Amino acid sequence: MGDGTVKKALVLLANGCEEMEAVTTIDILRRGGIDVTVAGVTGNVVTASRGVKLVPDLSLDEALKHGPWDMVVMPGGMDGTRALTEDQRVQSLLRETHAGGRVVAAICAAPMALERAGLLKGRRFTAYPGVLKVDAGGGTYTGTRVEIDGNVVTSRGPGTAVDFALALVELAAGKAMRDKVRQSLVAD
Repeated sequence: MGDGTVKKALVLLANGCEEMEAVTTIDILRRGGIDVTVAGVTGNVVTASRGVKLVPDLSLDEALKHGPWDMVVMPGGMDGTRALTEDQRVQSLLRETHAGGRVVAAICAAPMALERAGLLKGRRFTAYPGVLKVDAGGGTYTGTRVEIDGNVVTSRGPGTAVDFALALVELAAGKAMRDKVRQSLVAD
């Protein structure tokens, strides 16, 4: 993927999402030159897990008209994850994106949506400790900060959001861009 062309990422927000994961990922992807669209799954204004109000660029229904997306990214937060897991539009989007060889990415509790879509089978994954069984969906839980297995990217939680987003930048825009963004964040 990291061939230098501008990639399109869709970040899905639902009420109860984890705001640190959402905003950090959106910000870092944009710093990395990724064309990010934020879609509201549960409305035009999303109330995140700590009460922060986030305003998506458009609704999920509108976003679905602009695909396919090079990557679909889901922040966690238990209530937001439940909405993503139960929404059939999201589940179809995840399956289609994955089947097309494009990236599906989830952090914190959001790998539960990947499990529901059947995308963890035979894969290594990580997630917020305890939200998924060690062998969820036929995959293998590793507990690492970020896990990349083919076109499935997972991460643990708010404290790993920078690492998660930088991994996505590297997949989309290459290691040099990842390093440039990391340096600009004064992450070392």
